[in-house]
Amino acid sequence: MLGGFGGYLIYIALLMIIPIWAQSKVKNTYKKYSKKATSSYMTGAQVARRILDENGLYDVSIEETKGTLSDHYDPRKKVVRLSTGNFHGQSMAASAVAAHEVGHAIQDAQDYAFLRFRSALVPVANFGSNISFFLIIGGILLNLSGLFLFGIIFMSAAVLFQLVTLPVEFDASNRAMAQLVSSGVIRNNEERETKKVLNAAALTYVAAALVAVAELVRFILMYVAANNE
Repeated sequence: MLGGFGGYLIYIALLMIIPIWAQSKVKNTYKKYSKKATSSYMTGAQVARRILDENGLYDVSIEETKGTLSDHYDPRKKVVRLSTGNFHGQSMAASAVAAHEVGHAIQDAQDYAFLRFRSALVPVANFGSNISFFLIIGGILLNLSGLFLFGIIFMSAAVLFQLVTLPVEFDASNRAMAQLVSSGVIRNNEERETKKVLNAAALTYVAAALVAVAELVRFILMYVAANNE
């Protein structure tokens, strides 16, 4: 019993440590490369505009948004939103983040399959993430295996969203690197450091997916065990 409880505590600790470590890695890497300017001395907004124009995406606008690392692409309004530091910054971090978000705009313009699939999953994933835990806990407390199973199904939708997010984000980063080099924003000797920013950001998505999958597997095993008693 003690071993099982100890193992559970280790499991919970890992679920907490992995995301915290990933976030810390992102913040430290971003902070470091926010202090290093690119050889082109272009701001994030200028980088985004150049790459958009070079890909014929003149209809996509760029806006400044509040917060730190709150950067994102809004496919509904065709807007690349960059946080203040990245909008005005001339650093490797600002260029990397701006190019990454433009990568999503390029995906949108080219009907990238995984992006379309992820967008279609949004309402189901949001609903699943909000209700699944309550259904699972309710199923356990009330000893209702059907309710437990419904919770697992809804959680699966949320986990699927996390998994589909991985190729979307990695592809956007690959596009970002290619565009930064081809557009002359960074030079060959700056590629390695710029890639570190993109790789660090990707860790947060990998960590989120790992945690989501681990939680889903745990509940599936609990469901199987409960129904085999």
